[in-house]
Amino acid sequence: MKRLLLTTAATLSVSAAFTLSAQAESLTLCWAAWDPANALVELSKDFEAASGHTMNFEFVPWPNFADRMLNELNSGGKLCDLMIGDSQWIGGAAESGHYVKLNDFFDANAITMDAFVPATVTGYSEWPKNTPNYWSLPAFGDVVGWTYRKDWFERPEIAAEFKEKYGRDLVAPATFAELRDIAEFFQGREIDGKTVYGASIYTERGSEGITMGAMDVLYSFGFKYENPEKPYEMEGFVNSPGAVAGLEFYKSLYDCCTLPGSSNAYMGEGIDAYKSGQVALQMNFAFTWPGFEVDPNVGGGKTGYLVNPAGPDGERFAQLGGQGISVVAYSEKQDAALEYIKWFAQPDVQAKWWSMGGFSCLRAVVEDPSFASSQPYAQTFLDSMAIVKDFWAEPAYATLLQDTQKRFHDYVVAGTGTAQEALDGLVADWTVTFEDEGKL
Repeated sequence: MKRLLLTTAATLSVSAAFTLSAQAESLTLCWAAWDPANALVELSKDFEAASGHTMNFEFVPWPNFADRMLNELNSGGKLCDLMIGDSQWIGGAAESGHYVKLNDFFDANAITMDAFVPATVTGYSEWPKNTPNYWSLPAFGDVVGWTYRKDWFERPEIAAEFKEKYGRDLVAPATFAELRDIAEFFQGREIDGKTVYGASIYTERGSEGITMGAMDVLYSFGFKYENPEKPYEMEGFVNSPGAVAGLEFYKSLYDCCTLPGSSNAYMGEGIDAYKSGQVALQMNFAFTWPGFEVDPNVGGGKTGYLVNPAGPDGERFAQLGGQGISVVAYSEKQDAALEYIKWFAQPDVQAKWWSMGGFSCLRAVVEDPSFASSQPYAQTFLDSMAIVKDFWAEPAYATLLQDTQKRFHDYVVAGTGTAQEALDGLVADWTVTFEDEGKL
């Protein structure tokens, strides 16, 4: 991943006098290569039929997505008319002039951000955060949660052995302490003639994996990015006693309860481990859940869906994923691209998006009384999105992320130093970056 290059490009905005394109255009939408992108291709056929425009797609595998697309934006490339970019990009893309500011367009077309889940507006659309300045439309809600082998939990002989050992029923864990007990219980156990393991968690070093996984735990142990009363004051918050305990817990889970060869695992490895019946518990983003539900090995009621457990003091948060859809400032087809966003924001389109496996952020969809029962994982998704936190969305996020990846991987996987030293080092790393930006 490469740090976004700041430019002096002026912020672009859209005229309130927005009108439909006078001619048919061929638009290219850029996103990551994953199952939701395939669903969007199918959904977009409705836009083609309604608008006369043609949709093309540039999908890049997740490990290469940020590097490829940030290079495209930094170079002022014209490949992408529409970009579904990661939530952390929003600050750099806004300040560098890569995205079109959408406020006037939203106002002219009666699109209100109040219509979307608040966490997704803050996470995907706003820069600066908590200000009414919008650079994307929330497109795909996502959050880190857990799946577990409900069918294994319900086997009488397994449930009885667990209760005898721990003095409680084998049910979905409510706390991280309970989760580790369950993972330890299943570690190395033989089920159906096959050795299984406790948990699949994120440990990937190259892009963002171990940060997404460790933060998913640290938030509930008390980690904060900065003093809520003083921006960029990190000492005692990033490396608080609770944060240290959270990182120690994450390492203990890696050491005790993961399957062999888990030193560089992220989304794909977790999917494979779970579908192949190797693990009892799996940490992963919610986008994986529709695929599990229809899988012949783990679908059909065999899988349970779990909101991120609570930490030792009862706090419960989860790592935000997901993305917003933006118009690229270098596109020569911005009017047609804006038509796509207007179309995508419609409630009926958003309802169809959910039905096809896309995680809608529109409140009219997710707050509908029928939503919670529409899929076995729907309520878990709603509950998870209510407790999300996200990594820095600063223009220098890539540098901040690289520092985090190294500190966490060195400690959790390589066993270098202590959790306190890792987090103290992270404070020092991040301080240098913010000093370079003149924010400290």
